[in-house]
Formats: sequence, structure tokens, C-alpha cells
Amino acid sequence: MSNGIRSLWKNEDWWAVWFGFVMIAASLSGFVTRVPKLGKWTNDPLTALGIGSEDGSILLPLLVLMIGLGVLTTIGIAIMRAEHPGKYAVGFAGVFVLACIAYWIANQADIKYWGLSYALWALLVGLLISNTIGTPAWLRAGAKTELFIKTGLVLLGAEILFKKILSLGAPGLMVAWIVTPVVVIFMYNFAGRVLKMVNKKLAIIIACATSVCGVSAAIAAAAACRAKKEDLTLAVGMTLIFTVLMMFFMPLGIKWLGMNDVLGAAWMGGTIDSTGAVVAAGSMLGDTAEQVAAVVKMIQNVLIGLLAFFIAIYWVTRVDREPGQKADIMEIWYRFPKFVIGFVGASILFSFIVLPLHQGDFGLVESTYIKPVTRVLRGWFFCLAFVAIGLESNFRDLVSRMEGGKPMVLYVVGQSFNLILTLFIAWLAFMIFFPNAVQ
Repeated sequence: MSNGIRSLWKNEDWWAVWFGFVMIAASLSGFVTRVPKLGKWTNDPLTALGIGSEDGSILLPLLVLMIGLGVLTTIGIAIMRAEHPGKYAVGFAGVFVLACIAYWIANQADIKYWGLSYALWALLVGLLISNTIGTPAWLRAGAKTELFIKTGLVLLGAEILFKKILSLGAPGLMVAWIVTPVVVIFMYNFAGRVLKMVNKKLAIIIACATSVCGVSAAIAAAAACRAKKEDLTLAVGMTLIFTVLMMFFMPLGIKWLGMNDVLGAAWMGGTIDSTGAVVAAGSMLGDTAEQVAAVVKMIQNVLIGLLAFFIAIYWVTRVDREPGQKADIMEIWYRFPKFVIGFVGASILFSFIVLPLHQGDFGLVESTYIKPVTRVLRGWFFCLAFVAIGLESNFRDLVSRMEGGKPMVLYVVGQSFNLILTLFIAWLAFMIFFPNAVQ
């Protein structure tokens, strides 16, 4: 068997693609029509589990989900020989329970109101364990951070519908695709030339998280440059904190300034570092603003795969290349995160096959496949990933990566530049060049 064929069964990136498409196939075939998720609760914690509700408890569906995802991923783990299958299965069950706890905390009504997402709580739950009692070996065996992350990103591709992206046309593309690469390049160069940051991997992760969509972009960038988990943890932690602040204060500032709602929505869609936070912030300005903000962010999300591709090339040809050493094109392919192929493939499948088969009805596709299945599964895999990141990180390593506060300075300066440039381009796009783009 050639190395190329063998990599399809031994490479973690490819297994993320297989896992993602197995779950997508299960959804499209009708084999899986709904994936359980914890509900919102106020005073009674059991409400989150559906105990006492008309729909009934979700404890059994959660158990089935845990077993199903456990069996699916254990198959890949066993074939890759990444861990003893039995040890992984036990550890996975533990990580899944912790992910449930993170979701349970995040769904408390007051916490949910403040926008403190499951990703933050998953990270904190893992960090609490690793920095107090220490992560036990049996639990660490199930903490396969990158496998969970990459699988979640493949599933994210199903949510990127090209026809919906094009609904905003040229102005949406201007805001998302002109600003994003400029901000990434600006921040990376600012980190190296002005701040003199030693950790280039952390710099590019922060730059991508700031300019694209926070967590997802940070994950893709980290995979492309092979960053350490501590770098990803630090970048994501900063991003989540500022995302909450921007989600609340940007809509208030837009209203206070009397800014046009569409302009304000495009501004938020291009700068707030989370799709969920963008939708929440946009809803504060009205239904039209919510849709504009969400579509601008979706257009940005398309760049996740391209950024990962170019980062992989740049790292091979410039950062990791020894002086006088010629870059090997096969090394670029080796470094290229293969899950991006799954991300793009899922987007193409839903955009050009699934959507046309449903007469272009976005609502039907989303309500039948995306919202009840692929989006929920993507959330579960991201939650598992952030629990795993926390379990494998410690505060001492995180502090050592702060370089005297330089990463924080990089984020603040970069986000400030992002805010100014995005507002200017959004004004040109929606107010000057295409004033009637949104009716």
C-alpha cells in the first residue's frame, strides 16, 4: 500500500473528514433527524435535561449520543493506533460528561444573557481540573483535541451556503474579503516588527481569530502552523472575553451614534469574533440588521480554509525553512490541514446539491439538516475540543506565553485597526457604491 493511500487511514486530518461526512450522510439519509442538546434553564437545573417537561428527559438521547460518537471516533483511534481503544473510550466518556456540564452552565438564563458561551465554560472546566487535582491519565486518554476540532470544522462547512452568501452580493464581499486579509497581514507584521513577539505561531492565531471568526479561525490557523495547545488556549481565551464586550457595546454605540442599521450590522458582522455573538448583536438592531450581520460573518467564514492553506504554505516556505534550504512542495501538502478539504467539500455538497434538490429553500435545508443535526453536532465537537484543551493546559505555560502582555497589546491594536477599517469599507460598500443592496 502506497504512503498516499495509507495516509487516508492513518492521518488524523483525514479521519476528521470521514467522521464529518459519515454524520452528514446520516443526516441527509434521514437516519439521524435530531441530535440532543441541553436546554435553557433559570432556577431549576433539571430543566436543562428536560426532566419534568412535556417533551420528556433527554438523558437517554444524551447517552445514545455519547455512545454513538464514542464508537465512531474509537474506530478511527484504533485504526490510527493513536491510543488504546479501550482507554480512549473510557476517557471519551469522561470528556463528554464534562462537555455536558459546560453546556449546562452556559445555558443558565442569566449566563446565556451575558453571552458567556459554552466554549468559555468548556475551557474553564478543563483548566479547573488540570490546574487543581491534575488531569488523570484515564481522562487524558480521551482528550483528543485536534481530532474533535477538525471534525467540528468539517461539519461547519455544511453551514456555509454559497447562494446565501451571494445574497448580499458585492457589498458583503467587500466588507468580508477586503478587510480580512489586510487585518491579518497588519497584525502579523505588527507583532513581529513592532512588538518583537518571539512566538510567531501565537501571533498568527490571534491575527486570524481577530479578523475572521474567533474560535473557528484560531483553530484552523493553529492546525496549519502546528501551534501548541497553550497558544490556542491563550488566543481563544482573549477572543472570547472581548467578543462578549463587543456583542453588548457595539449595538449600543451604533444606536447612540444614530448610525444606519444596515451599516452598523455590516460593521458588527465584520468585526465581532463569533457567529453566535454577531447574530445576537444584530438582533438588537432589528430583523434586517440581524440577517445582514449574519451573512457578512458567513462570507468571512469562507476564508477559514483559504487562510489555513496560505498559512501552511508560508510556514513551510518562510518560517520553518532553514537558510539555504529549498522548500519542498510535498512538505506543503504534508503540512496542509486536510480537514479543510472536508470543510470545503461539505460546503459544496450543501450549496450545489442539497439546496437545489430542495428548490433553493434555505429554511427547509436549515430546519431539516443543519439546525437539528450538523450544527448541533458541530457544537458538541467544539465543546469536547475545548474541554480537552483545558485538560491539557496549565496556567504556568499560559503565563509564559504572555511575553509581558504583548499578545494582549496585539489583540487590542489589531481589533482597533479592524474596527476602523471595517467601518470605512462598510460605509463605502453599503452607503456609497451599493446603497440599495439591502431593501
